[in-house]
Amino acid sequence: MKRIILLAAITVFGVATSNAQAKKATTKKAETPAAAATPKVDGAGMVFENETIDYGTIPHNADGKREFVFTNNGNKPLTIESTQGSCGCTVPSKPEGAIAPGAKGVIGVKYATDRVGAFTKTVTVKSNAVGQETKVLTIKGTVLPDAPADGAAPTKS
Repeated sequence: MKRIILLAAITVFGVATSNAQAKKATTKKAETPAAAATPKVDGAGMVFENETIDYGTIPHNADGKREFVFTNNGNKPLTIESTQGSCGCTVPSKPEGAIAPGAKGVIGVKYATDRVGAFTKTVTVKSNAVGQETKVLTIKGTVLPDAPADGAAPTKS
């Protein structure tokens, strides 16, 4: 008799647990799309995919070109008025003309990778975006020195 009651209790508990897990899994799936929505702005808006670009560790004189991609999340055209690097080694470029509502744009940046060592630089973007007329973007990374021709370890000078 005890075995029958124990078996019944295990069966009921197992069914209840599996139903609860199934409900929990479907609830999580329903929440995901709402979190991915981009808020709309009344006027011109600017939302970047990434506000920091990490070059990582790159070789000396490597290609220093990268892109900051953004979307106009507003209901009016977005105009990038200017882009300015924090020093002469960081040269940004801006899109010409207005970015339509819902359209994507690109701010290009080229870092002078002839400078060896770690770097963190900024690009200041001025636009007609509501609430963020000035936006600061960041690039960072490390440029490695050239390896010596004879295979010896590099020396500090």
